[in-house]
Amino acid sequence: MGKRLTGNCIIITGAGSGIGRGAAELFADQGARLVLNDLNDGALRETISALGQAEVVAIAGDAADPDHMQSLIDACMDSYGAVNTMFANAGIGGDPVPMLDTSLESWQETLRVNLTGPFIAIKLVAPHMKKQGGGSIICTASVAGLRAGAGPVSYTAAKAGLINLVRQAAYELSGTNIRINAICPGLIETGMTRHIIDGAKQAGAESMLTKMAPIQRIGQPIDIARMAMFLASDESSYVNGQALVVDGGLSSSISIPRGL
Repeated sequence: MGKRLTGNCIIITGAGSGIGRGAAELFADQGARLVLNDLNDGALRETISALGQAEVVAIAGDAADPDHMQSLIDACMDSYGAVNTMFANAGIGGDPVPMLDTSLESWQETLRVNLTGPFIAIKLVAPHMKKQGGGSIICTASVAGLRAGAGPVSYTAAKAGLINLVRQAAYELSGTNIRINAICPGLIETGMTRHIIDGAKQAGAESMLTKMAPIQRIGQPIDIARMAMFLASDESSYVNGQALVVDGGLSSSISIPRGL
């Protein structure tokens, strides 16, 4: 079987760590040509060093800034002649405090990065995809956008908004052959969730985290990267406007896990 993304020109935001790095490594292995973004230049360089001989352009900057997003799209067009996939993955966790303690500044910044950023990506890349006859846009949402209690108020609000942004965009892009979908990860072991996992370990409660989902393990970036690869490939040509949950079954039930 050949490589599944050969010839696919892909932009990934937030590629310096976690899900973004996992996707960059998998996509490169499957033959994609990449334009990578992260706010942290050092982390972005670490990702590049892990990609071997892959075709990669890297530009550090704020993925929620329109000028920077345009520079990523321009780099992909100039380097590869197309943008086949936009993976709007960059995000922040929000201030982990109760709603009544959340500052307006924290609220606005979380929505700016997690919701306005993907909106900018969609708005700027869609005209290029329309001209080339189609493409795939993938946004990293969260189960926190589907259920309460899975994150701070600003994060859950932003991810819920992102899910409906994806649905609305799919509707408005009807007839363009542009597919747009959201991935909703559960608890994935990344820098963003490190404080949760470390806190559970220190409290001797790590097993409680693994038992939260029926599959009984904490997710890894590769679990989300594989779904993103499916959405980037032609295999998902009839998947559009969906919020695809990848959480090991975490959101499938409200029952208390066995053994707790």
